[in-house]
Amino acid sequence: MVTKDTIVAALEAARARTLAIVDPVPADDQMRQVSALMSPLCWDVAHIGHYEELWLVRTLTGAPPSVARFDDVYDAFKHPRNTRTSLEILDPERARAYDADVRARTLEVLEHTALDRENPLLADGFVYGMVVQHEHQHDETLLATIQLMDDYAHPDADGAPAVANVCDEAGDASPTLPADVLIPGGRFTMGTDHDPWAYDNERPVHEVSVPAFRIDTTPVTNGAYAAFVEAGGYEQPDHWTEAGWAWRTEAELVAPQFWARKGTREWTRRRFGRVEEVPFDEPVQHVCWYEADAFARWSGARLPTEAEWEYAALGSSVDHADLWREGPRRFGPSPVGARPGSASVWGVHQMLGGVWEWTASDFAAYPGFRSFPYREYSEVFFGADYKVLRGGSWATHPSAVRTTFRNWDYPIRRQIFAGFRCARRATT
Repeated sequence: MVTKDTIVAALEAARARTLAIVDPVPADDQMRQVSALMSPLCWDVAHIGHYEELWLVRTLTGAPPSVARFDDVYDAFKHPRNTRTSLEILDPERARAYDADVRARTLEVLEHTALDRENPLLADGFVYGMVVQHEHQHDETLLATIQLMDDYAHPDADGAPAVANVCDEAGDASPTLPADVLIPGGRFTMGTDHDPWAYDNERPVHEVSVPAFRIDTTPVTNGAYAAFVEAGGYEQPDHWTEAGWAWRTEAELVAPQFWARKGTREWTRRRFGRVEEVPFDEPVQHVCWYEADAFARWSGARLPTEAEWEYAALGSSVDHADLWREGPRRFGPSPVGARPGSASVWGVHQMLGGVWEWTASDFAAYPGFRSFPYREYSEVFFGADYKVLRGGSWATHPSAVRTTFRNWDYPIRRQIFAGFRCARRATT
């Protein structure tokens, strides 16, 4: 049951995480445009406060904006990310002060607000859960932005790789698990109507039939992906879709983002400002959909559909998933097979956490979809321009991931903490 105490705790945990991520970063770095793909860090921090004020103060009470111009400056749809340094944005100190002021007002409003089950915004604290998840999602964006800083090493990301940079001839770093799992055909209920904080795009539940298929037991590893690179995977257009090959050529892709060649068959990567050997037993990350699709074709497989992914993930445990939690962190995924307690009912491992997983599916509405509480969260993104990702990453907070959670992005995006696993036709 969602109570006011659980809401306050969730709000406070999200804010503590935000500040822990950005506070070590020098103020000048928080103000600068690291990449055309990302906002300045301090824009995200103040946007978090503006979104909270909009929904937890103004919407619930009818109060006017505390600063009228913020409705323009911190509206994510009005100004592309690469133009936000030209706006009159708050510096790091003032952004934190603004967020703190909003939080004080939020808690005051909450104290006098009933979690009215007749009001869909307040039933089970939905609007509070929306704001909590929104902050955690922006925290993951903050981490992606910091990873793009090639001249800044975050002090909390100095953990060494857990396992040495070795693999067998096939690039397989997990010989104790079967390569893939047979998922029998069946009919299942996709989506959710019972999770109180689920987003509109996860609803409504609907029955889906899935033919039998096979799916990788774990995400594709760095070692397996390195084998694709060494085999000339980036040099052979036959493995790529026409659009994918055009993008590979235009962007001059030769390996996952942040990888660099060391020697003949060795690779390094830059991880939060530090260079280290690529650990071959970790899931590959920072690959776009086109790269994931090309690998799958090269290996004689394909990417799973969104329905196949959710069916294969049934019963996956969030409690044991590789997600952002308090305590020591490596700022990276666990080795494959390292979290057996997270396996699904079918024995598929690490479907929650580790890396977001690209699927073959375009982002589309479920039958009977209804936008709530605003079109801009999901509906405006429906269509063939966006591919669905599932499962969350090591940077995803447990409150912002579940087997029904749907993420989406352009098929060219690589700065996100995304990898994939492959599926293939069922064989007897």
